Amino acid sequence: MQLILAANLISSFLLCGLIWTVQLVHYPMFHKLSRKNFSKHIQFHGFRISLIVVPLMVIELLSSFSLAFFSPSDTVLHATGFFIVLLIWLTTFFIQVPLHSKLTMGYNPETVNKLVKTNFIRSVLWSIKATVGAYILFL
Repeated sequence: MQLILAANLISSFLLCGLIWTVQLVHYPMFHKLSRKNFSKHIQFHGFRISLIVVPLMVIELLSSFSLAFFSPSDTVLHATGFFIVLLIWLTTFFIQVPLHSKLTMGYNPETVNKLVKTNFIRSVLWSIKATVGAYILFL
């Protein structure tokens, strides 16, 4: 169970840092990209960021599930963490992914602004998840 907890904490902390980088740097930078090659830039960003994000999100989901349902201690905290991860997945696939898909068709300032605004939900959720993880770590 210690290895699962370590995987969970590491993935949550890495994703928290990454999402804030995306929130404060990457998504706002979409307004500065060349309109001519915008679709290519978005596709490049999506592919490359997925190489980092997808494995970490899967590790976080599986380890959160395992901790929530099989950990003999801190069950409420682990269940809370798992619930937060589920919310992150829902917002990712029902809000962020469709916005990214829309941007692959070309630049739209309203869509970029919506991407930044709605991504704040994930930024806050991952911050809470990392805080719960830190609390568990220092219990």
